[in-house]
Parts: sequence; C-alpha cells; structure tokens
Amino acid sequence: MTRPDGPPPAAEPIPLDLPVDGTTLRALRFGTGPRTAVAAHGISASAMSFSAVARHLPADWSLYAVDLRGRGGSSAASGPYGIDRHAADLVTAARTWGGGGPVVLTGHSMGAYAALRAAAREPALFDRLLLVDGGLPIPLPAGADPDAVLAAGLGPALARLSTTYGSDEAYVDFFRAHPALGPHWNEHIEAYVRYDLTGPEGARRSRAQETAVRQDGRELLTSAASFGEDLAGLDVPALLLHAPLGLLGEAPGMLPPALVDHWAGAAPHLSAEFVPDCNHYTVLLGEPARTVAERLVAPPGRT
Repeated sequence: MTRPDGPPPAAEPIPLDLPVDGTTLRALRFGTGPRTAVAAHGISASAMSFSAVARHLPADWSLYAVDLRGRGGSSAASGPYGIDRHAADLVTAARTWGGGGPVVLTGHSMGAYAALRAAAREPALFDRLLLVDGGLPIPLPAGADPDAVLAAGLGPALARLSTTYGSDEAYVDFFRAHPALGPHWNEHIEAYVRYDLTGPEGARRSRAQETAVRQDGRELLTSAASFGEDLAGLDVPALLLHAPLGLLGEAPGMLPPALVDHWAGAAPHLSAEFVPDCNHYTVLLGEPARTVAERLVAPPGRT
C-alpha cells in the first residue's frame, strides 16, 4: 500500500506514434499534465526505463519518453542511426508535444549524448537539460579497438542482443542475474525488462537491434571531441547527475570524478551532482529515481 506521503501508484503509460523523417517512432507518455518533459534512454534500453522517474513527477507534468530508432517500439524504424539522427528525433518530439512552450529535456547514458546534441542544436526549444550518468566526452584510448571496448563495457547488455530465450521468464531470469539489477529488483525493473521482449514463443529476444547498438556505440567512443564542443557551446542550463557505480554495479562509475570536475568547470552552463548509493541503472530504475524527478522539474538553481 502506498504511504500517504509517497508517490501515487504507477499508471500504465500511453503509447503514441511520432512521425519523424523517414519513419515513425513509438513514444510512451507518462502523466497527463500540461507541463512537458522529453526523455531519451540508453544504448540498448527503451522508453520504459523512465517509468520510475515518471511515478515521482507532480500531477501537472507529462513525460514523453521516446523509443529511439532500433529499440523498443521503434525497433523496426529505419536507420541510419547515430547521435545526430537521435537528436533530430528528440527535437521533433519536443516540437510535437511541447505545446509551443519550452520543454525540459533529459537523457540517460547514450540518451544523454543525444539530448545534449539536441539542446546544443536547438536551444530555443528547451528550458533546461538534465543529463543522467552520461553526456560527457570519454576519449577512446589510443590504438584501442572500438568494438572490443564496446563489448567489454556493455557486457551482458550487448550479449543478450544475439541470444534467444525459451520463454519470457527465461529472459527475466537473465536480467535477475545481472549484478547491477538483480540485487535491486523492483516493479519498474521488471516492467522495463518485459517491455523489451519480442519474437515467437520459444524464441523470445530483445527488441533492441544489435546493428543500431553497435553503430551508436562506435560513435560514442570515437566522437569525444564533438561532445566536448556541444558542452562548451551549450546555451541551456544543464545539470548532470552521476552515479558512483557502473554498468555491472562496480566502482568506478561510468563518469570518473576527475572527468565530471573538469567539465563542470569547463562548460559554462553545466553543473554536476553526485547521486549516492546507486549504479548506472538504478540511478533511473531504483530509489534515486525520486531525485531524478525532483531535479527534472526544478527550475535552474533550485533543487
């Protein structure tokens, strides 16, 4: 039973179609209020990764979480992929559902880079930008193979894309064994996992397209300079929330403290906030989702 001072029971999101250049994307609308936020998920994730955040939003807000090309309900959407294309799709979402007023834009992990690019290209559309454990340039080590770095970094998240599962429960069990998710299992993680399923009985699989994930992953690893330019030239107030633990629930986190400190000082409109007791996934899908929601709706300079 929900505590009197707690969030309301989770409501089913409303699925929407978003016509974009060359195809149609799926988005999930959480809430029915007039104030608008647009959200972009991580590299192999989906719009359902924002369900816990949406549960903590005030009643006068709506959050439109976009299934990026090649993921979730946009799995069959045509490419090409890449940060520029995802950013353009977020701009279309903001223009479609923003009601003519400035929109709050957020992104998690890879979605933070797409959100950053969208805000850098179309600053007049956005009131502020919330980056969640992503968005900072991470240079690829000299001589490193991007595909090898990607495979090592994503681990189980990438391996599942080429695997089929005998049942929905087998797929859920795969995630229950994930070291960053299993120990923190809750209704939002389970809903996120089940939303990702597709395929015939006996051969269930992720809706995320491996081609899209690999193409976007290579760009993230080889385009640090362009993300630095986006941050340096950003004309929208931005806040970065960063977690202490990484994709496998281990230290260090995705964004090393020295990197965070550098960009918080170098990008004039960027500030940063450390979110304790979470990893790269649970910052969005666990108890810290309350903090993400609070920062999302708070005007710049207020938390």
